[in-house]
Amino acid sequence: MTDFWEESLTEQENCLLQPFVTNLDRSVFGLRNLPEVVKGALFSRYSRSDKSLRRILLDEFIKESEANFAQIVGETAKNNVDQLVAIQQAEAFYDRVLIGYGDDSVAELGGAHIACEGISNIAAKALEDSRLGISPLEKSTRYVPFNRKINGRYRYHRESSIMASSHASLYETTLDRLFDTYTALTEPLLSWVRSCTPQDPTTSERAYNNATRAKTLDLLRGLLPMATLTNVGLFGNGRALEYLLVKLAASPHEEVRTLGISMQQELDHLIPSFVKRAKTERGAKAALYLSKNSQRTKLLAQNLLKTRDLASLHKEIEPASTSTVQLVEYDPDAEVKIVAAILYPHTDLTFEQLKEYVTGLSTPERVKIISTYVGERESRFHRPGRAFEETYYTFDVLADLGAYRDLHRHRVLSQERQSYSVHHGYVVPPELEEAKLTQLYRQALDHAAETTELISKDLPDAAQYVVAFAYRVRWRMKMNLREAYHFVELRSSRQGHPSYRAIAQEIYRQIAAVHPALIAHMHFVDMNDYALERLAAEQRIDKKLQQRQ
Repeated sequence: MTDFWEESLTEQENCLLQPFVTNLDRSVFGLRNLPEVVKGALFSRYSRSDKSLRRILLDEFIKESEANFAQIVGETAKNNVDQLVAIQQAEAFYDRVLIGYGDDSVAELGGAHIACEGISNIAAKALEDSRLGISPLEKSTRYVPFNRKINGRYRYHRESSIMASSHASLYETTLDRLFDTYTALTEPLLSWVRSCTPQDPTTSERAYNNATRAKTLDLLRGLLPMATLTNVGLFGNGRALEYLLVKLAASPHEEVRTLGISMQQELDHLIPSFVKRAKTERGAKAALYLSKNSQRTKLLAQNLLKTRDLASLHKEIEPASTSTVQLVEYDPDAEVKIVAAILYPHTDLTFEQLKEYVTGLSTPERVKIISTYVGERESRFHRPGRAFEETYYTFDVLADLGAYRDLHRHRVLSQERQSYSVHHGYVVPPELEEAKLTQLYRQALDHAAETTELISKDLPDAAQYVVAFAYRVRWRMKMNLREAYHFVELRSSRQGHPSYRAIAQEIYRQIAAVHPALIAHMHFVDMNDYALERLAAEQRIDKKLQQRQ
């Protein structure tokens, strides 16, 4: 996990950092003695920088005069002993509460920021699979190029079981080829993007350069394998972090299990009372329970499928259209239930009585109730209330891994994916076709598929590290109508990546086809296509910068 982690700090810088991090020489560390406002700003910068978190803290907070770091932190650095005593006293208090009441929710009163640097995308997704109580932020493939080398080698995870096998050389050759192709195509593609979208007089050099480079990196991210090393900063409450440690311990991937051990060590410095059960016998049994159930269910599914004609089964489940999104389940009575839920808090009737009443209403009467409830939405941030949570939609999605990684962030959804594989083929951005740059792109991905299939015969779990973001993955998404409003309006917006914008747009179309009255107030869906998705956002940044001058 630490082969490609680097940190070069002077003795003076170590002294400046020491009060605010749990260690100075390891790739997994925690933040301490920092106000929440500093930690939030720090992690925001983290996702759009190639620097380590310590370096950002030094350069952009501690050493930056405009940041007013000393004033914000106050006397913490000068009075570190008293601060540590206070922390210890607080931990002792929580210990007494946990022992006295045994209430897991108490662990949600304490939280921690933790940075995980130099981890693969396999490990990053394992961290981000958690939904409640965890807020992760990952280094962006849109704003940061991923082809920088350290000691002459690309930054990707050398998976231990593969490196100990006869596949080691092929693994490195294949991944090197993916990164070589990413590097070789960057400048030609950037030139093509700029030739197709020349800078206009109203656009600043900064905005134009950022937008065109973001477009280029978006188009090439499909070449990045799941082994690609990234940084993830996350905040979580103690209860959520403890469960996350248990889930990491149950992973089939050694890297993920090792990451969990490293996180446990650092969290023991920050919120030991809240995460201690993860390393007890109870935690070990919980991890074993998760691991065994997953393995047994996988084996059962494989054995069951052997009894079926897989060719005919695939034909049965494939959508009739070429769409990557299929609405597989919805509630025909959704309108009745939602209108009843709208009326419910304003009456003393039972929900069943209200459903019976609403069933007798005319369509215009129901529409009026829905319209009154939603009101005049002036922006996508004006979201309908909880009555819209009364109905759910289940979608089966087949799309490139890059899109999955973006949409995976919606933690309110119920999402579950299949294994990362090459079985569903890969996506070639149409822009690469237009730029006549697909040959190297396809060759690198085809070679990666051959390597993945070869390694998977011996090491099926480890082979997933080779799978590139361009390859499709299948996953299911279950969301209520309220979340659908948020999801569709956010993910269809101009600055989004085209691959997930298409998914959001298709979800909108399919809900509208079955529940037009319920979707009628989703006013902020963007169904257009754009040459430079990020340009408008960069221009808004320009305005904010001008206002500050």
